[in-house]
Amino acid sequence: MMERIGVLLMAYGGPSSLEDVPGYLSDVRRGRTTPRAIIEEISGNYRNIGGSSPLTALTHRQADALSAELNRGMKHGRYAVHVGMRHWSPWIEETVGLMLDTGISRAVSLVLAPHYSALSVAAYQARIAAGLAAFRGRMELAHVDSYHDAPALVETLAERVLDGIACWPEPERGQVHVVFSAHSLPQRIVAAGDPYDTQVRETARLVAEKGGLAPGQWSWSYQSAGRTAEPWLGPTLPDHLRSLAAQGILKVVSVPVGFVCDHVEILHDIDVEAQGVARSLGMRLVRPRALNDDPRFIDGLALLVRARASAAGWPA
Repeated sequence: MMERIGVLLMAYGGPSSLEDVPGYLSDVRRGRTTPRAIIEEISGNYRNIGGSSPLTALTHRQADALSAELNRGMKHGRYAVHVGMRHWSPWIEETVGLMLDTGISRAVSLVLAPHYSALSVAAYQARIAAGLAAFRGRMELAHVDSYHDAPALVETLAERVLDGIACWPEPERGQVHVVFSAHSLPQRIVAAGDPYDTQVRETARLVAEKGGLAPGQWSWSYQSAGRTAEPWLGPTLPDHLRSLAAQGILKVVSVPVGFVCDHVEILHDIDVEAQGVARSLGMRLVRPRALNDDPRFIDGLALLVRARASAAGWPA
């Protein structure tokens, strides 16, 4: 039997209950004490979306779908797909140990974040290295660093754009404005030459073109900035909505191109916080469904995995 190729599918992670929020924040903050006000704020955000993060369950659904696609038509599965979380269980380091225990010696790593940054994707890859060191294991790795311009990603997001615009009657659709967004990062990454800002904006441009949007029919914002004193990339989504309203734009579709799965940054930061701002402005804000385990998106991930394994010289 041909040696199996591992696939390590990684996401940020999120608390399983409100009681887990302090521990989750401690992991995110690398053990630094979390002020009580922040714990209460974040707990409130999760309370607003049902009391826990859906991210882990959805990531496992994505992994199951990816495994089915990668191994379709094979008598013996060629690819073994595993899930690892950066800041919650199952932690990436623990998953690496499990992969070693099952005999995986070659693996493709794929972060469920399409855009590369030293503060995001590189940090996931560092967790893999930490897992190998902790378990004293060796594994040949082929990283998917980014897929911001992957056709399946662009096409599926463009479909979401059209779904959002279709929420208005035909005569009004030309008045609808699309706001693309991604998770903000500290401004210092731009000065450091990090490709994140360029890549997220490129995704937005490609999706706008694929969706047939005119240049003035879409714009860009950042969302979900961290709670630190340093400046973060902007404009923020709430501030951008206020700017659009001041221009008389009151029909808006929000398409977060930096997120491929429902979690707190979508379900609270857009569906609760941004929606609240929109209502206060007399604006109608529509947020199409997230990609999650959409078959077209999953097919695209499978193409990425196969291409990366092939580039590494591993027999398919």
